[in-house]
Amino acid sequence: MAAVAIGGGIGALARYELTAAWPAAPGHFPWATFVINVTGCCLIGVLMVLVTEVRPAHRLVRPFLGVGVLGGFTTFSTYAVEIHGLLAPGSAGVAFAYLGGTLLAAMLDVLAGVALTRRLARR
Repeated sequence: MAAVAIGGGIGALARYELTAAWPAAPGHFPWATFVINVTGCCLIGVLMVLVTEVRPAHRLVRPFLGVGVLGGFTTFSTYAVEIHGLLAPGSAGVAFAYLGGTLLAAMLDVLAGVALTRRLARR
């Protein structure tokens, strides 16, 4: 539990710094959260290949990095709150673009992270 808690703190601090440096104006696409979630999904794909297919890792690596760091870094709860906030008149189109764009990009990035890591590991 300590590995998850410490990793989660690290991931959450990194997310906080990015969102503070790149705030979204009301009614506009929240790029920081989008980039955080999509990047985190790619890194989860990379991590899972590394620790399950490339080289067995210490038993705490996956909880620390996957659940802790990347779980604290990604923020699908903020994503949901931002979608709700964008559903105001005049920005519903942005809400639906954000909703669909994040889901599509996150899923594709997990697959890209897995495929790229597998390809590089074969070399």
